[in-house]
Amino acid sequence: MSDKEVCSYAVYPAIGIARVGNSPDEYFIGPEAPGETINKNKSFKDDKGRVKRQVARFRVYGLNAKGKVVREIVNEGDTQIAWRVELANRKAIGYQFNNAMDLGDIALESQLRNASITNWDERRQDLLIAPGQRHIKGCNKGNQAEYRFDNGKFFGKKVYLGELRTDKKGRLLVLGGRGESASYDGAEATTFANNDGWHDDVSDGPVRATVTIKGKEFEAKPAMVAVTPPNFGPGLRGVVTMYDVVADLFYRENVLELPKQVEFWRDIYPIFQRLVENQAVNEGIYFMFGQNSPGDFNNPQLLDKLISPDREQGPLREYIFKQFRDPNKDKRQDAKQPPFYGDAFGDFDSAPDVNLSVTKTQYQQLKEWAKGNFKVGNKQDDPEKLQDIPIEKQGAALTATNLLECLGGPFHPGIELTWFLRRLSMWDLSNKHDPFRLNIMKEGETVRDDYGPILRPKHALKDMFNESGPGTLTRFMGIPWQTDEASCRSGYDTATYLPTPSFWSARVPNQVLSTRSLERIEDKQLPIGQRIKHMDHRQDWLRFFQGGYQPQINAMVQHWSEIGIIRRRQVENTDQDAGIPNVLWVESEVAKRFTEDDPSYKQLLMIENLAGVEPKAEDIINEQCGIDKQLADKSDQNPPRRRVYRRDEI
Repeated sequence: MSDKEVCSYAVYPAIGIARVGNSPDEYFIGPEAPGETINKNKSFKDDKGRVKRQVARFRVYGLNAKGKVVREIVNEGDTQIAWRVELANRKAIGYQFNNAMDLGDIALESQLRNASITNWDERRQDLLIAPGQRHIKGCNKGNQAEYRFDNGKFFGKKVYLGELRTDKKGRLLVLGGRGESASYDGAEATTFANNDGWHDDVSDGPVRATVTIKGKEFEAKPAMVAVTPPNFGPGLRGVVTMYDVVADLFYRENVLELPKQVEFWRDIYPIFQRLVENQAVNEGIYFMFGQNSPGDFNNPQLLDKLISPDREQGPLREYIFKQFRDPNKDKRQDAKQPPFYGDAFGDFDSAPDVNLSVTKTQYQQLKEWAKGNFKVGNKQDDPEKLQDIPIEKQGAALTATNLLECLGGPFHPGIELTWFLRRLSMWDLSNKHDPFRLNIMKEGETVRDDYGPILRPKHALKDMFNESGPGTLTRFMGIPWQTDEASCRSGYDTATYLPTPSFWSARVPNQVLSTRSLERIEDKQLPIGQRIKHMDHRQDWLRFFQGGYQPQINAMVQHWSEIGIIRRRQVENTDQDAGIPNVLWVESEVAKRFTEDDPSYKQLLMIENLAGVEPKAEDIINEQCGIDKQLADKSDQNPPRRRVYRRDEI
């Protein structure tokens, strides 16, 4: 039998990530290659300021007898693909999130969400949003009622979870919900993850495909899709990604063979690069690893030393390695890297998991690098397009790309996917060439929700995390997602010098460089020192939501689409010698109402005019009088600023 002969079929990516957005018509397809720029050169909001949905696209590939990808299957000639997708939201019918249940002695048991409803028939009727399965086939199909997941209900109210479409080749497009969250009785949210009476419109479920060739049907191996919250830092990755977490599991369990030798560009540099990139979303990380910092690993002089395996650079490598938290130790290591909270933060002060560590695999690779036991390898940019990847690697690349765009911690509970993906029992390991595929329930089986009034970790680990079905991947996530993201920030101890650790900065930014700051950085009439001040000026991402903790998390529910999305921007009038780079990550697409009436900015502009053409005194006086009049007219609309509350002040 030829290695090119198709013997079976599989859906890829094995796990696809879609994201909610409140633009009803505009969307973009999520990244499909590791080096692809997300939504390149396009806005992330429509012309009315509504966030575009990120779509998960699925393909069918033919596999040979060894389980390797041979070719992609598309709708053409006598070959047709018919898709079946079932989405559900099981958050409200499930159990509370307290902490990750695989943390051993410190894992916490969980009560039911909405525990006042004790009858399980009533719980399924009122709390389970399960619109059922949808079918679609053909090319360029969609935008019709039959393809919408819109008949699931929460306390009798219909909830839209998304819809299906196909592209010109018959590939599947999964669009998620619109970011709408609410309580059934109008009550406000009060906490970060377990708000009773609330629902949102994230979801997940199996993606199945039937391939028909010359009238003969073949069933493809199914995949899972997860519809998650928006990505407010598209293009930024966590220092630890979900791909790193699962790969670490597979290496330690001998599912995958660890490469025999560490390579700098493949294994080490991504850790350093992600630390540097997170400067865009956290001021403390900017201080440590950002532009002009001694820890800027992209600085050519430093990078040349890190690449060298020579003995003379050994002390430097060892020094850097010792900055990283050892995941094998059983005590806290606060002053180590990476600067992120861990799974146990807020629950057990003395636990080592209070802070995030790199994976055990990453740590061992850093250790070998420090010893000089590595080769440089080839510095190759990740492919920007799927078609640039050899066909036999495309399926794996699709899955890897989706997992690389998911955070690998802290899982408290997380943003996209959570802690139980580091359980070997969750994974279908029947094809050694395709291990990153979840066990999926048989079609038509019912997901079990009732594990008693209390879910205890030992029972959950034994019975609950062995396969995936509609709504199972997202059921432990915060409800609604907006309250969790508005709660999980950085630097809760305000007495510390830097606002670290962070929770999920690459997805939920902490401190950012505003568009106005970029405009001042680019003004070549300003003294270089003043331009540097603007570059160093970072503002709180959630600064537009005033008041105490509860008003802030409820403001996030209502106005999440109006805050900024952090994106890569070219800098005009750059000055490399002075420390102003040609690229910066900048808060963009903020609702105009948040920034149009800022008297402090107007004051600043008046003073900075001194650096340009010298204004006449009467011009300054007249301008100030005009500003004073505007402020007087709008004084009733500008309440005094209140301090921002932190998550630990709940």
